[in-house]
Amino acid sequence: MLFQPVILWTDALVFLLLVALAGVVVYVRRHEHLRQPWRRVAHSATGMAGAVVLAFFVLVGVLDSLHYRARAGGDSSRGNVYAVEITSVLDALLRSLKERPEKTYSAPLGYQLYARETVELPDGRQSREYPRLRHGGAHLKAPQDEWRPDVGRRALAGAAIGFVLWVVAATLVSAHIARATGEGIDRAWRALARGELDMPWRAILATLGALLVLVCVAAALAGKYHVLGTSKVGEDVLYQALKSVRIALVIGTLTTLVMLPFAILLGIGAGYFKGWADDIIQYLYTTLNSIPAVLLIAAAVLMMQVYIDTRPQAFPTSVERADLRLLFLCAILGVTSWTGLCRLLRGETLKIRELDYIQAAQAFGVSHLRIITRHILPNVMHIVLIAVVMEFSSLVLAEAVLSYVGVGVDPSMISFGTMINAARLEMARDPMVWWSLASAFGFMFALVLSANLFADAVRDAFDPRVAVIKPFRLRLAALAAAKAPA
Repeated sequence: MLFQPVILWTDALVFLLLVALAGVVVYVRRHEHLRQPWRRVAHSATGMAGAVVLAFFVLVGVLDSLHYRARAGGDSSRGNVYAVEITSVLDALLRSLKERPEKTYSAPLGYQLYARETVELPDGRQSREYPRLRHGGAHLKAPQDEWRPDVGRRALAGAAIGFVLWVVAATLVSAHIARATGEGIDRAWRALARGELDMPWRAILATLGALLVLVCVAAALAGKYHVLGTSKVGEDVLYQALKSVRIALVIGTLTTLVMLPFAILLGIGAGYFKGWADDIIQYLYTTLNSIPAVLLIAAAVLMMQVYIDTRPQAFPTSVERADLRLLFLCAILGVTSWTGLCRLLRGETLKIRELDYIQAAQAFGVSHLRIITRHILPNVMHIVLIAVVMEFSSLVLAEAVLSYVGVGVDPSMISFGTMINAARLEMARDPMVWWSLASAFGFMFALVLSANLFADAVRDAFDPRVAVIKPFRLRLAALAAAKAPA
């Protein structure tokens, strides 16, 4: 084989989560009462725009979760020999960024180092100058004259490719609309441009177009330049930012898997059984809330680090060691973040258990387990879903804070927190190195904003207390019916 697949702990959990998500989608599609709220989510323009951006980040995270060892050689007698280094599909796609290190800092799209160095001139004299980069802009013979036209030409070429891809996507959507409504594709284009459709395709395509143009421009420039500059050790900042996406998604999703069982079981149990069970559970999450979360997480992470350091033989590579620490960080974050959702579920269960149909079920001798699974759990799932989606953003920000104070992910892993921590000292330089912090902030802002927009749409669709009624109808079909003869 050309490669040997490697499945880390977090990779296995990510794939398991994707399979479970696919199963949920299939189940929801078969039940009309479950499809109705998701239709309302799909009719939210801001929610679907956020979903497009969020899907891009998920794609990056999935590509970075496909790990393997490349073939290093070997013959037929000894078999294949694979490299020790574990890489991902995203590393292979970004090989041109990873394998072009510079000496130290360079500005975004720069062709020379950011700091002066002493160079020796041909006549033997020494001078303080900005040296040329080894890779960024190395194809320019006269950079002072050629840099600006070259950057503009490459950016325009990338934007043109992105626009062509967007036109193809918009044409496919228009063809689908024309086939669904029975109208011509020209009328579908006009309805799409005017926003006359039930589905907010205009917002979806606008977001997709901006994303395609941005990605294609960055790809066109990344072939010859460092789009977001380089770090202190000369590593491409765009590569660091893209590698940080997987860590943020893993923290936001796997922590939820740890949090949900505690919150659902204890919250519903406290509200349904009341009495001494309610007192014990309340005492448990009140005590846990009284402990500073940062201190508890720091203590747990340091204990795990001692376990890893004292057993080096159990971890053949640094990637596996860092992955175990990441998994443990997800676990401790989940253990410390279930109390809020547990309190909400307890209050909702206390209200539901007093309803007439619950009292009737108890009077007829229905078991507690059946009442909880058939009557209470389905009626509190909207709270669970809303809390999970909205908790994602706070968990992404929590990773950045924990890595900034040194108790987050392993220092060998690239994350938004480690980027911000490294940029802390760079801001004090003269001239100031600003692009590492700006890049981490920009990617985090886009990820958290898209997650929040999608979470708002989910809350409006599933929360029964939000009275948002919108006339969802297909205007194009209505206009066609109005023009038809009686």
